Amino acid sequence: MRISASLRLYVMLLVLALSSCNSCQAQQEQTATRGYTTKKPQNGGTGKVYMGREIAAIMTATGGSWLDRDSRQEEENSLLAIENMPLQPNSVVADIGAGTGFYTFRIAPKVLDGKVYAVEVQDRFLSSLKERQQKLGLANVEVVKGGNQSINLPDSSLDLAFMVDVYHELEYPQEMLQAIHKALKPGGKLLLLEYRAEDPDVRIRELHKMSAEQIRKELEANGFRLYKQEDFLPIQHFMLFEKTEN
Repeated sequence: MRISASLRLYVMLLVLALSSCNSCQAQQEQTATRGYTTKKPQNGGTGKVYMGREIAAIMTATGGSWLDRDSRQEEENSLLAIENMPLQPNSVVADIGAGTGFYTFRIAPKVLDGKVYAVEVQDRFLSSLKERQQKLGLANVEVVKGGNQSINLPDSSLDLAFMVDVYHELEYPQEMLQAIHKALKPGGKLLLLEYRAEDPDVRIRELHKMSAEQIRKELEANGFRLYKQEDFLPIQHFMLFEKTEN
């Protein structure tokens, strides 16, 4: 039996469509296996979901002036947060998502026998950090270009890593937590400061806030246990985690 040209074309298109569907399904299954799913993005979101939370879109370097705003100390009491960090004069610390260095250059004088790594992925922030480090002459500050899945620091090198209003924007939170886990010394600590999602008076977009429950769920799934949680900050969680050994 002869098959018409139109029928042959229909069969070919059907095979291609089925192949494409199978490929998409395999890709979705692979994504889910890695711990991520996707959805239609909310306003300010990426559409990428981790453990039930949509990951927020990253704040670009154009928002640097907001990080250094004059009202930040009054709004967040950053100095109180630093006073409660587990710092010793010889501590090795990583400010992950350092931005303009608002925290980096306030912590550096407290660890003069140690080191502060200012880890950042955006080139404009990196340039600003390097210029500021040279201007202040702080030899114990080192600027490091991080990646979206790595902080590019040696294994077992850190006493403390911290992220201030950064974690909710990580494109690959699972991989980044694993990278931080490797970089921490045994018993090393990871501090998260995140705007409180539980508090409706915190006037921050929803995707840029996190609940304490969600933070614990994600970190405890990646080798950390809650060491200390404090509520002394005006609008942020202060949650200190300890590295657990696998």
